[in-house]
Amino acid sequence: MSKPIEDADNGIAFLSGIFHACGQLTKNSEGLRADIVTDLKEIFDYVNSIVKKLYGDTLSLEISDDYIINKTTYFRIMFPVSISERVLVDCGILDLIDGLTIKRGIDKNIIQDEECKKAFITGAYIGCSTSSIRLSELGSQTATTGYHLEFASHTYQFLEDLQSLLSEFSITSKLVERKKIFVLYLKDSEAIKDLLALVGAGQSVLDLSDEMAKRGLRNTVNRQVNCINANINKTIEASMKQIEAINLINHKIGLDALPDDLQEVAVLRLANQQESMDELLKLSTIKLTKSGLNHRFRRLIKIAEILKQG
Repeated sequence: MSKPIEDADNGIAFLSGIFHACGQLTKNSEGLRADIVTDLKEIFDYVNSIVKKLYGDTLSLEISDDYIINKTTYFRIMFPVSISERVLVDCGILDLIDGLTIKRGIDKNIIQDEECKKAFITGAYIGCSTSSIRLSELGSQTATTGYHLEFASHTYQFLEDLQSLLSEFSITSKLVERKKIFVLYLKDSEAIKDLLALVGAGQSVLDLSDEMAKRGLRNTVNRQVNCINANINKTIEASMKQIEAINLINHKIGLDALPDDLQEVAVLRLANQQESMDELLKLSTIKLTKSGLNHRFRRLIKIAEILKQG
């Protein structure tokens, strides 16, 4: 977690973000109770310290048996009934003007300045974000998956407002519906890095920057290797075509029937079948340019084509 929140407005904004992301409301004979359901047990102390500072009360934590999904254990952070309604109203989740109604979007009064906006985004990030960024292992040559970070919610209005809020920090995201749930996602590595920096995930920023550098280096090396391999294949194909033409000429009329300039390059190629054009130029006893050597090989191939046609 980032450093403790000292300012009351920032604390309310943080709680609002996390309630929008993973909050639950239950009502029974005791009254209305607010819960936060999360798989991050570590945030309990952080949230509890904010509530204790702002409301003078403490929270409780329990494991919900009905919240073990895909082998992931979910924890329920429970707010006392005595303060739940007040907290939810302060966080812009409940509206008491027209009775007890739930606000689906973000209350603009909660995010009036930049620090409050950051606190809200941090709460939302902790509450409902997931990432599929897979960091490379040391020495791994296997290409990793792309960069992807997303917020998931059943409430479209919340994610639409969050998208607008992120855009104020020049963070671009896309909002889609997926299997009856709404998803706000980021796929650009720089946007993800900006978001992580915004919510105070400094180590994640460093890890992501390191991963981006590794992938950049790997891509550069792969491009160079591909280029080298392409050149090697091109050299091999050209050499095989030249050797095939020379062998056909030798079989049909003999190399002695060729002009002296063509005889020399024919013998040179047969004696050095795997060498590149540059290496052949170094081995040649006469002064030739690469263009001149290519021209002589084209003449040999043309002669072979004529002989093949009879």
